[in-house]
Amino acid sequence: MLNPLELTGRAMTHVREIADPKCVLHPHAVEALLAMRAAARLADIQLEVVSGFRDFKRQVAIWTAKFNGQRRLLDRAGRELRREALDEAALVDAILIWSALPGASRHHWGSELDVIDAAQLGAGNRPELVPEEFAPGGCFARLHTWLDANMRSFGFFRPYTTDRGGVQPEPWHLSFAPVSQPALRELSLEVLREALLAADMPGQGAVLERLPELYQRYVIAVDLP
Repeated sequence: MLNPLELTGRAMTHVREIADPKCVLHPHAVEALLAMRAAARLADIQLEVVSGFRDFKRQVAIWTAKFNGQRRLLDRAGRELRREALDEAALVDAILIWSALPGASRHHWGSELDVIDAAQLGAGNRPELVPEEFAPGGCFARLHTWLDANMRSFGFFRPYTTDRGGVQPEPWHLSFAPVSQPALRELSLEVLREALLAADMPGQGAVLERLPELYQRYVIAVDLP
C-alpha cells in the first residue's frame, strides 16, 4: 500500500534503483521485470527500460515545458499543434493526450515501464515512442507481439491499449498489476487535488476547476489487466 506522498510522486520511499537495466522501480516489480527480460532474451529480444519511476518534480517540469511552448504539443494523430492557437482549456487537453498531470502519472508508483527492443536501434539512434514503431513493419513490432503473448505471465499489462477519449494508446507502456491496481484504487480525487494545490505549475487554476472531469477521463479510464 502506497501513502499519499508515494502515490503522487512526492516521495521515493517505495522505489529503489537497479543497475541493469538501469531504472528505478518498486521492489515488487523488479523481480518480475528481470524474469521477463531473461525470457525475452531467449527470443532474441533485448528488452530495455527507457522510463521507470518518475517523480512529481519531473512531471511538473514536463507539464511546464509543454504549457509554455518549450516542448512540442501533438494531437491525437501525432500532428504538431500550434501553442498560440489554443486557449487554456484546449492547452490542458492537448498536454493530457500524451503527458499525465503531475501527481496523476502512473510512473509515480514505480510500477510502470516504457520499454523497447534495444537490438532494433541503430548506433546512436533513440526511440521516438510512437505507435508506428510498434505497428506491423515497425522496428518494435516483434517486441509488441512477444509482449502480447508473454507479459501477463510476469504480472504486466498495458493500461493504455484502448482509445477511451483520454490518454492515447501507448503500446510501449507496461504496468505491473500487483502494485498498480491497488495504487489506482488509492489515488483518490482528494489525494490528487491536495498534491496539485501544493504545486507550482502553470494552468493550475484551469486544472483544478475541471479536476473531477480530468480525473475520470485521464486517470480512471484505463484498460484493466
